[in-house]
Amino acid sequence: MEEGCWAWDSSAPEDMERQAEAARERQERQERELAAARRQFSRLGGMYFLGTMVIFAVQYAASFAVGILCPQWLWNGDFVLLLSMLPMYLIGMPVLIILVRTIPAERVERRRIKAGSFLAAVVMAFGAVYLTNIIGNVITTLISMLRGRGVQNQLVNVTESASLWMIALWMVVCAPIMEEYVFRKLIVDRTVRYGQGTAVLLSGLMFGLFHGNLNQFVYAFVLGMLLAFLYVKTGNLKITIAIHMMINFMGGLVSSALMRMIDLDAYLDLAADMDIPAMMAYISENMAGLLAYGALMVFVLGCLIAGLVLFIVCLAKRRFSFARGQVVIPGGRRFRTVALNLGMALYGIFWIAVIIRQLFA
Repeated sequence: MEEGCWAWDSSAPEDMERQAEAARERQERQERELAAARRQFSRLGGMYFLGTMVIFAVQYAASFAVGILCPQWLWNGDFVLLLSMLPMYLIGMPVLIILVRTIPAERVERRRIKAGSFLAAVVMAFGAVYLTNIIGNVITTLISMLRGRGVQNQLVNVTESASLWMIALWMVVCAPIMEEYVFRKLIVDRTVRYGQGTAVLLSGLMFGLFHGNLNQFVYAFVLGMLLAFLYVKTGNLKITIAIHMMINFMGGLVSSALMRMIDLDAYLDLAADMDIPAMMAYISENMAGLLAYGALMVFVLGCLIAGLVLFIVCLAKRRFSFARGQVVIPGGRRFRTVALNLGMALYGIFWIAVIIRQLFA
């Protein structure tokens, strides 16, 4: 029998030790990366929380000053809207941007998007907004029934009291440009290194919460994720701004203009009383507005159906794919790393409290 058959391989324990040492180093490196990621998310949430406090402070200060010096101005819908817009866009948002830009960011690679893909994204965005707006309204209606009193829709209150040109300036021009930069570019650029899915979800969630009421949170959350997905795939903020402007143009300006052409509440009162002659007279007097409103409903229905079909097709073709980041957060530790930190907790708790207060005020 050969002696070599019984020889002890002295290199085996050394190989095992090297493998164990390499495993420990990988574990330690991962723990350092996760700790750094948690600090990054905490810092991001903290800066958005501080920026929110600045926005609230300047808006309150402006309202307080006007309430003392010229209280009669507070009865003007356009001035009330300006009183909210100017302090936020001229002081609050710029401060928030300065704070967030102190956090290191990654540049999202720029890619072209085909005209057909852009059109499909527009249709899906409209369909998603209309569907989730219905869901949000159903939820708030159920809450209203449970508490025995209606829930105020702040967006409707604002658009009813302001002029159309102010709605166009605020909703169609200012809001999309500023919000896409603040809630898409600033957030995605600072979180995409942890995965596109994480960046998209966080962008949508923080955007939805910032609206401060349940009516808007549901569709703003979904729209925010869709726009963030487009941004991480194209790196082109102009695309998301354009779609955001289209959504706000139809949902804010066009719908407000149509609702001012007709008084649906008056018609519903007539219908409840079964006053047929008065109902026919109302329809005759408001024919143009009713036809325009009917066209809008056809547009909404078409977007719902087409958007759903396109969404199913994209799912089947696996178009909604998310690239892994430079730093991979294990599935079981994502929530703890991204959300369970001081900064994000402050931002989330504050806005959740604002939403709850809006529901039960």
